[in-house]
Amino acid sequence: MKKVLVIIFVCLSFFSVAQEKKFKVILDAGHGGKDPGAAKNGCIEKHIALDVVLKIGKILESYPDFNVKYTRSTDVFIPLRDRAKIANDFEADLFVSVHCNSSVSPKPYGAMTLVMGLSRAGMNFEIAKAENAVISLEDNFKEKYEGFDPNNPNTQIGLRIMQEETLMQSINFASTVQSYFKNSLQRKDLGMHQQPLWVLDATVMPGVLIELGFLSNLEESKYMKSEEGKSNYSQIIARSIIEYKNNVRGTNTPPNVLQIKEPVIVEELPVMETVVDTSKVVDAAPEPLTPAELAYKVQISFSTKKLDLTPENFNGLANVTMIEVSGGYKYFYGLGTLEACKKFLAEAKQKGFASAFIVTPN
Repeated sequence: MKKVLVIIFVCLSFFSVAQEKKFKVILDAGHGGKDPGAAKNGCIEKHIALDVVLKIGKILESYPDFNVKYTRSTDVFIPLRDRAKIANDFEADLFVSVHCNSSVSPKPYGAMTLVMGLSRAGMNFEIAKAENAVISLEDNFKEKYEGFDPNNPNTQIGLRIMQEETLMQSINFASTVQSYFKNSLQRKDLGMHQQPLWVLDATVMPGVLIELGFLSNLEESKYMKSEEGKSNYSQIIARSIIEYKNNVRGTNTPPNVLQIKEPVIVEELPVMETVVDTSKVVDAAPEPLTPAELAYKVQISFSTKKLDLTPENFNGLANVTMIEVSGGYKYFYGLGTLEACKKFLAEAKQKGFASAFIVTPN
C-alpha cells in the first residue's frame, strides 16, 4: 500500500511540475459588450479584436507547453480592473491585448505596439486616452480608479515605470511583433511606443497592447475586416509569443508555420457602374454566364487626374478601363468571373498596386 501511495505521490508531483512549467499567456480582446471601441468603415473594433484573439489562442492551444487564458471569449463587457485581476490571479508570464486604432483623419495607417510608459506626446497620447476611456463606462469608476480621469494628461494614478527587466521584456516582445508586421505582412510599421495605459500598469507581468491598424483608413479597415487579414495577424502574434517564450525560458518550441494569404476583398459598386460589355470579357467560363456573373473586375487606383489608358501609365498593365465618379476617376484592370479576377488581382499587386481589390456590381 505504501508503495502505491509513493507512486501516486511521485506522479502527482511530476504532473504538478509539468503544469508549472507551462508558459501562461493572457489574451485580452479589447473592448466588448456595451463598449464597441472604434467603429469606422463598417468595422467594429470589439469584433475584430475578439476574432484575432481567438485565432491566436487556437494556435497556442495546439502546443502542450502553453496555458492560454482569455479575459473574454464572447462579446461581453469586462472592466479594465477585472482584466488586470484575471491576468494577475492567473500568474501569467505574458499579457497580450489586441485592439484596432482610429483617427479623426482617414489618412493614418499602420500597426503599432504599446508598452507601459509615461510618454504623453501627440497622437500617441490620444490613443492612450481612447484605450483608458473605457473606465468611465464602469459603475463607480471614480472610487474604483481613485479618481483617475482618462482625459486629463496630468492625472496621477501611480502610473509608474515597470521594473527594468519586465519593461525590457515587454519592449523586446513588442519589437518582435512589429518586425513581423513589417517584414511578413508588409504592413506599415509605426513602431513600439511607451504609453500610460492603465491595464498594462495594473498587470505585474510583461505585457503589450497591439494596435493592428486604423479602422478610420478605408483600405486598412478592409484588410482588418477580411478573414485572411485576421488570420494573418493571429499567426504573426502567435509566432511572436512562441519566440518570446523560447527566449525567456531557453526552450526550443518550434514556431507555427506561417501561411500568410492576401485578402480577397470584394466590393460593391453603385448601380450606375454596373453596365457590362460582355464582348470584352476576359477568361469567361465555357458555360454561358449572366452579365452579373461576368462583371467582376479589379480596381487598381483612384485619381483626381484623368490618365491615358496606356500600359505606361499603369506599370505595364494593358486593357485598363476607367469610370468617372464624383471627385475623380476609378481605374480598373481585367473583367470576368471571380476566379479570373483573383488572378488579375495577384497580377496587379505584383505590378505595384498594393491596395488593389476586386469589385462587383452585385
